Amino acid sequence: MPLSLSRLPLYLNLIRWDRPAGWLLLLWPTLSALWIAADGFPGWHLLAVYTLGTVLMRSAGCCANDVADREFDRHVKRTAQRPVTSGAVPVKEALALGALLALAAFALVLSTNPPTILLSFAALAIALAYPYAKRLVAMPQAVLGVAFSFGIPMAFSAVQGGKAWTLAGINAAVPPHAWALLLGNLCWVLAYDTEYAMVDRDDDLRIGIKTSAITLGRFDVAGVMAFYAAYLASWAAIGHALGLGRWFLLGIAAAAAQAAWHYTLIRQRGRDGCFKAFRLNHWVGLAVFAGVVVDLALR
Repeated sequence: MPLSLSRLPLYLNLIRWDRPAGWLLLLWPTLSALWIAADGFPGWHLLAVYTLGTVLMRSAGCCANDVADREFDRHVKRTAQRPVTSGAVPVKEALALGALLALAAFALVLSTNPPTILLSFAALAIALAYPYAKRLVAMPQAVLGVAFSFGIPMAFSAVQGGKAWTLAGINAAVPPHAWALLLGNLCWVLAYDTEYAMVDRDDDLRIGIKTSAITLGRFDVAGVMAFYAAYLASWAAIGHALGLGRWFLLGIAAAAAQAAWHYTLIRQRGRDGCFKAFRLNHWVGLAVFAGVVVDLALR
């Protein structure tokens, strides 16, 4: 079925346009890495590429995820009325929209450099693999963590990359601390997506989906807090090693205070509290990003 502007409201619903928290969770660590890689403001071109690219790829990911999960989502109250699951948007139409959005994002990447373009293929493969990881992996949130963190090495590559279409070119463009930041950010994704999984735990158990909330069991709350701690401690250590100072650490402290507040929301494992903690997590990423920006600006 061809795409039609008359169906725009359905498409906006499909890509969760009214719920920007999803792309903000992608955006803040990517922009933080962009600022760190550039040692300050990275320029309007890269800022536009990574901001627009983040929105486009998150939207494309929603299309792919909803197609892959349509048989599961119909059994979950929170997701049963999603456009693909309800039949309002056919599978082929959703895939066509996702492909169009991904191509638009790729067009932006083409304006960067060869190492970044090569990394974009890996990023796409990981994003497409995530929905199916729920069938096979005990903690599929780790796969999502890689997908949601891959903007970090791509940001370094765009700033520091050269012209080599080789693995050596990627290695030269992406320093070890960029991959360390990715691993740290993966822990943050594990924290907030476990909170998200706690919302649907009963439904997921019934239909047989694997999630970190199910795998962690009664240690779910402790696991979330450990993931937050690993994320913030690793980014604090890496940032300090790179010369970031007190303003950056103040941003980390503000993020830690929010994580502590999230503990009060999730400790009783109520659906509303867990969903609220997940939904507000983008403020954690914003606090860290603000710390990076201010610290580099005031050097």
